[in-house]
Amino acid sequence: MAHRSFRFWQILFVLGLGISVLLGQVSVLNAQTYNKDLVQQGITEYQQRQYRAAIESWNRALTIKPEEKNQLHKVIILENIARAYQKLGQTEKEIALWQDITDRYQQLGESRQLGRSLTELAQAYSSLGQYRKAIAILCGNEADSECTNSSAIAISQKTIDSLGEMAAKGSLGEAYRLRGNYTVAVSYLEDSLEIAQTLDIPQLEMSALNSLGNTYSSLAQVSYRKAESAEIRGDTYRVRGEDSIPYNPVIQFREDGKQQNKIALDYFQQSQNIATKQENSLAKVRSLISSIPIYYRLADFTAAANSKQLAIDSISTLPLESTTIYATIDLAKLLEPEKVSFSNCYNTKTLDRARNLLQQAVDLAQKLGDNRVTSFALGELGHTYECSQDYQQALEITKQARFLAEQDKDSLYLWEWQTGRILYAQGRQEDGIAAYERAIATLESIRDDILTANRDVQFDFRDTVEPIYRELIERRLDRTDNISAIKPSQTQQVKNVNSILTTLDSLRLAELQNYFGNDCAIGDVAAINRVDLLEPNSHTAYFSTIILEDRTAVIANFPGRKSKIVWNNSKGKKAIAEEINQFRMGLENLYLKFDTSLGQSIYSWLIQPFAEDLQREQITTLVFIQDGLLRSIPMSALHDGEKFLIQKYAIATTPSLNLISPTTLDRQNLKILALGLSKASQVDNQSFSPLPDVETELTFLKSIFEESTNLLNNDFSRDRLQQELAETSYHIVHIATHGQFSSEPEDTFLVTGKNEKLTINQLDRIIRSTARNESLNLISLTACQTAVGDERAALGLAGVAIQAGANSALASLWAISDEITPVVVKDFYVGLQDANLSKAVALQKAQIALIEQDISPALWSPFILIGNWK
Repeated sequence: MAHRSFRFWQILFVLGLGISVLLGQVSVLNAQTYNKDLVQQGITEYQQRQYRAAIESWNRALTIKPEEKNQLHKVIILENIARAYQKLGQTEKEIALWQDITDRYQQLGESRQLGRSLTELAQAYSSLGQYRKAIAILCGNEADSECTNSSAIAISQKTIDSLGEMAAKGSLGEAYRLRGNYTVAVSYLEDSLEIAQTLDIPQLEMSALNSLGNTYSSLAQVSYRKAESAEIRGDTYRVRGEDSIPYNPVIQFREDGKQQNKIALDYFQQSQNIATKQENSLAKVRSLISSIPIYYRLADFTAAANSKQLAIDSISTLPLESTTIYATIDLAKLLEPEKVSFSNCYNTKTLDRARNLLQQAVDLAQKLGDNRVTSFALGELGHTYECSQDYQQALEITKQARFLAEQDKDSLYLWEWQTGRILYAQGRQEDGIAAYERAIATLESIRDDILTANRDVQFDFRDTVEPIYRELIERRLDRTDNISAIKPSQTQQVKNVNSILTTLDSLRLAELQNYFGNDCAIGDVAAINRVDLLEPNSHTAYFSTIILEDRTAVIANFPGRKSKIVWNNSKGKKAIAEEINQFRMGLENLYLKFDTSLGQSIYSWLIQPFAEDLQREQITTLVFIQDGLLRSIPMSALHDGEKFLIQKYAIATTPSLNLISPTTLDRQNLKILALGLSKASQVDNQSFSPLPDVETELTFLKSIFEESTNLLNNDFSRDRLQQELAETSYHIVHIATHGQFSSEPEDTFLVTGKNEKLTINQLDRIIRSTARNESLNLISLTACQTAVGDERAALGLAGVAIQAGANSALASLWAISDEITPVVVKDFYVGLQDANLSKAVALQKAQIALIEQDISPALWSPFILIGNWK
């Protein structure tokens, strides 16, 4: 679903109604104040949901006596105008008014009203998806342990304003939910519910209950995704607790999801019960709609059908508001268990019912005059005609959606994409590609907001964002031959290849932002002007892979801007996954001699078609920009029948060429911060074995780097790491401890002393908060592990250098012998001291030394270099 959200359940209306009553009393008490008849007329119109008329009445009241000295009365009228704009979906005007209102309350010294108006300003920002800004207004920066004195929560507590505190905490919990920080969200929402129950205000109780239900529903989705990831990687046995009780993570995660679903349903049912007693149809419908996907997940199709019918029966009774229209759109998409998205179509059995609901939504939206919600309704209606292959009607309706979305661009990219699909289906390929390119250009302009702010959009990434990039790439690949060697003089072909690579790079950035949910790292590096990576005589080739459903393409770029594209029509996504997982499992098996034919198979379609080009261009270094599961295997272990690939080329990988910093490592007077954990530990019910040779590893680093600081076991903590980085400028941070890369960034962490964990996002914040570490060039993670078949975990590892604030990273794809790691580390860092060797060559020499000792590739191949290889 596109980037928009329901507001925290009509708290604004409750607060607004109270203030409106106060305003009416003021007008009666002081006849010389603003025209009391116009003020009361506006209140009546507002309550009758005639919001435009109310705004006009209140604005007229303000202009009749502009010299009015009572500024408090003026602010109260402005508040109500802001609330009317909120009802109309005109959020920019609403925000401008709330900013003016908060300034006026501050000047008037009205602290209680200041706190409330700050909450309403934060809610307006949340409705636009600017959750970080909302959080800052409500409490302060996310990293702060306590709310700042100028925040909405602190002001409400200082002024003993329970209603204001309830609204602020509820809004804050909802913002954290949409940011994906569910634990914090639950805490604030539970506080908000408790206050609402104490105040005995049913509408506020419904708001908190709905938000808690949504939070637990999101937690259930995360649990199910963890179960899927654990099943893919074969993670079916763990132990927990001091007694080492065994359990199956797959079963546990699914049970967690089931229980979280039941908790969510309980909250929604409580909200529905209150709504029924209060005869609040809109609140009742929202609870019903929120319950439907949970019933589907629990396979309770009878309950889902009942909730759908109750919601459909109630829709026509709802007030004319944007929330009513969004609810109607959501209901149309929930008529069947199979999730409807722009990547798939409505079931023919429910298509007519969905179309009727969406036409109803369009009619209501046009009557309301809200362009934004009208655009959503029209776009979804257009999709139904696309599904029934009535392309001309689909195109006409989608055109209307595009026109209305020009101002609020959070949905424009969806309708541009839909236009591209329809045009392509009509055989209008040039026009279709142009529409795809407009969709991506729009998406690029708002990508930072929608991929890093809203966790709901992060859940839907594979349905509403990723396909746009992949479909455009596929359309452009259709214009190339199966094997195409492209020279710089072939202008049109060069343009096509450059467009493919640009789109592919944009997809890589979007994937990383979607995974980490944090733009500060990605955006900073992507903004750097890159050096010319394809300059002549660089002796470096770049391999970009693209895995599509039915084929795989490899694009190689050589010095002097020469390119070659090779398709493999027998290697679709499923076949690639089987081949890659088999290769990876064969590599990891220490008990059997590695079957090099597994490496030869991948070499035959990934490297062999370019063998002559590599020789002719005198290439010595290969840089891979991989797609999908190809990130989870080391290219060093590919085999040509005689040698491993690492014996012929130095190798590096990068998640995106746009994320390669041009900064090179100054090899003089290197300072290294080395941290390690040698003892056994337990984190999140997982046991981690001791790493006794870590002490040897750190001792060696101390001997080779004079200016080295070592932190071992209990000295290795988050606080001590932050202290060291704040006080000293280091070029290298070397971390020798267990590291786990998971499909969820929250579960991607390093184990520190005292059984603590350090997530990659936390590491990023620590490094970036210490100004002294602009010189940080390399981070080494020598005991990391990603799982076989876990595509998102491999993506996390690929982005680790960028997210951790370094130019490059040395990391391991899986945990290996504790005895071998110090050997690799020693040879790599010795090579690193040679200014004539690149980092990639230093790692190559370390790995070749082990090959020459006939060491299994299971022990040397998992070490990979990520990012800047120079």
